[in-house]
Amino acid sequence: MKATEKQSGFKKAAEEARHLKKKRWTAGQKKEAWWGLLFVSPFIIGFFGFMFLPMLFSFVGSFTNYNVTSRMDFIGLTNFRRMFTQDELFTTSLYNTAYYVAFNVPLTAIGSVFLAVLLNRKIRGIRIFRTIFYLPAILSGVAVYVLWMQLLSPSSGLINTILSWVGISGPSWLFDPQWTKPALILMRLWSVGGAMLLYLATLQNVPKQLYESAEVDGAGFTRQFFHITLPMITPIIFYDVVTSTIGAFQIFQEAYVMTEGGTGGPANSLLFYNLHMWNQAFVAYNMGYAMAMSMILFLIVLSLTFINLKLAPRWVHY
Repeated sequence: MKATEKQSGFKKAAEEARHLKKKRWTAGQKKEAWWGLLFVSPFIIGFFGFMFLPMLFSFVGSFTNYNVTSRMDFIGLTNFRRMFTQDELFTTSLYNTAYYVAFNVPLTAIGSVFLAVLLNRKIRGIRIFRTIFYLPAILSGVAVYVLWMQLLSPSSGLINTILSWVGISGPSWLFDPQWTKPALILMRLWSVGGAMLLYLATLQNVPKQLYESAEVDGAGFTRQFFHITLPMITPIIFYDVVTSTIGAFQIFQEAYVMTEGGTGGPANSLLFYNLHMWNQAFVAYNMGYAMAMSMILFLIVLSLTFINLKLAPRWVHY
């Protein structure tokens, strides 16, 4: 009896599947599908026109001696061999970029969380303070970099002037190879307001009952932070770390403006990877070599993102 019921059930399921295959879309469903494609089409066109096709062209061009104007001969792995064996500035630019990423990403994440915790208070005028700390995130571009060049001036800069008030002789900042990268990291810390806003929104969604229960058990602020606050905001920390890492590897504009047209600063201490790639492409016109550099950068960022995704289940709590 049961076997007969199962067979009849399988037959009904098979008939329904065949019916769904034969079923045609109505005029309304077709119209809705076309409207959906129409609204998605800007993204599709933009993705293929400005992302996929340029990436495909860069991949093909990395195996050529393309020089922008005329040549585009296939030369195999010559660009990659040159990169790792002949170009000394390649390793320098990679080191500078890795240094910037290694310090910038954790420091900006810590600074953003610290500010968010401080501003997550219900006190009078707190919105004004939130606005003040967020404003630097809105400002960007050449004007900000010129402003920081003035602030970091060894002789007349505001930062060294303040340090002199407490008896500290300020460094030369952008003129000292040991201080150029810390100077850029300091400038980046000034604009952590964007990430701070994300953390602040997340903190305000943490259930208050958890803090109340912790207080009843005698947990202080420190224990509440490390055992409640921090675990609850780990998804946003993970998102911030991944996106900040990708963005930090793309640093270019700051170094280009603050080193007088991309010279790399004293002792090439600000010759970041993207700046070196720019100089190869649009100064030396070694576009094929620059494309090969872009492929290496893509693999580095892809690998780090994959590692972050693999490690996420160990510390991210959803």
